[in-house]
Amino acid sequence: MQSAASGWLMTSLDPEPWIVAMVQVATALPMFLFGLPAGALADIFDRRRQLIVMEIIGTLLTAAFALLVALNRVTPAILLAFTFSISVAASLVVPAWQAIVPQLVERKDLAPAVALNSAGFNISRAIGPALAGMIIAYWGMGAPFWINTVSNLGVIAALFWWHTSVLTPTDLPPERFSKAILVGLRHARYNSHLYATLVRATGFFIFASAYWALLPLVARNQIAGGPGLYGLLLGTIGVGAVAGAVVLPGIKAKVGADRLVALGSIGTSLALLLFGLARQPAVAFVASALAGLSWIAVLATLNVSAQVALPGWVRGRGLAIYATTMFGGLTLGSVMWGEIASYVSVPTAHYMAAAGMIAMIPLLWRWKLHTGAGLDLTPSMHWPEPVFLNEVANERGPVLVTVEYRISSKDRDAFLGEIYRLAAERKRDGAYDWGVFEDVAEEGRWLETFMVDSWLEHMRQHQRVTNADRSLENAVRRFHIGGPIKISHFIAADPEQQGQTQISSKY
Repeated sequence: MQSAASGWLMTSLDPEPWIVAMVQVATALPMFLFGLPAGALADIFDRRRQLIVMEIIGTLLTAAFALLVALNRVTPAILLAFTFSISVAASLVVPAWQAIVPQLVERKDLAPAVALNSAGFNISRAIGPALAGMIIAYWGMGAPFWINTVSNLGVIAALFWWHTSVLTPTDLPPERFSKAILVGLRHARYNSHLYATLVRATGFFIFASAYWALLPLVARNQIAGGPGLYGLLLGTIGVGAVAGAVVLPGIKAKVGADRLVALGSIGTSLALLLFGLARQPAVAFVASALAGLSWIAVLATLNVSAQVALPGWVRGRGLAIYATTMFGGLTLGSVMWGEIASYVSVPTAHYMAAAGMIAMIPLLWRWKLHTGAGLDLTPSMHWPEPVFLNEVANERGPVLVTVEYRISSKDRDAFLGEIYRLAAERKRDGAYDWGVFEDVAEEGRWLETFMVDSWLEHMRQHQRVTNADRSLENAVRRFHIGGPIKISHFIAADPEQQGQTQISSKY
């Protein structure tokens, strides 16, 4: 209701397409700016407490804006400022909301749980805008904002009622905020399953943002309707999304994740064409229903693809990076399509977005989705505890870890083919450098090396390694001949300390 009311309020304050599109920008930009820090907070601190605090702040901001609307003190700048502020509060809880889903259901139920979660969201999207139009007509522009304020109290009460335990207990201190962000970015860069999802998401949301940003103008200028029509169009998008959530599992079982996203992209392109052609409400309603159906097909598929690609220790940050990509695409697209509509026309902007959406299907096809679905990302805890001569301070570093292999000459090429797959695994678990070296003086002696920022960060690596990572390591170790594999740890020399520490272990 608040989203619909904000968009319609701006058309009353300033109907310029670029300004109207800025409402969508103010809504999406905070997730782009603050999504990753929010994800780091979700992984470091208690997610339930984070949700409670930020929901209270968001409720207070919404109440303040409702008061300004009731007093007729709102200008375009104030509307954008409050929309941005409220969205900042929302952006700081999105990663936590998404990250708690695996705490509520088992992994095998994750896909339908995400679809159900999206259905619940889209039920509200279907009902809210339609109600907003009627409520504005009968009770005034400020009513939807007051109702949203009151409804948030129910969310806060539910969070106080819900209790959960820590997923992975650890005796290590919490990660530092800045370091956690860097580690999250590094993990996303070297997690091929998540990276493919991010690429596909970028190609979709930039072009899908066109109808979200320009829909108030379609309702007001192309069709000459009022707030009731705009609310009904948004509600129809929600109804289409709910219907899509119902039929989504059956369609996905038949065509698979990649083809489902392609079908959703084609449906979105057709919806964009219809929005450009709409001069009567009936055409716009068909476009809205098709847009909602296609939106949920793509959104739920991408969301699950991101969820199954992430181990628990970095889930908040990984989902935040996905959300940042999503809202970054929506923000960039909203600015772009608002500007294009100002220079050409609203229909032409829709046509251009439809063409771009179709072009993305073959261009991004090589990045596959749901490739992480079969991985066992539970912690393996199979790395042995290092044995050291003297106590090592957590902050000391960087740490050089070496793994020595003895490889038969006939297995050289096969060994290299497998060990290079370990590079991404080491880096996504915390290493910032990796290499493999061959001894020029002794045939068959190989050394794998990787660097970690500190001793504490290496201890975190021990807890981050998953069963899927263990399978990669086993594929490399099967080429090793001789005795146990030797693992050594070296810490950068500290001029203020005497001597140098070396920690070794064998397995």
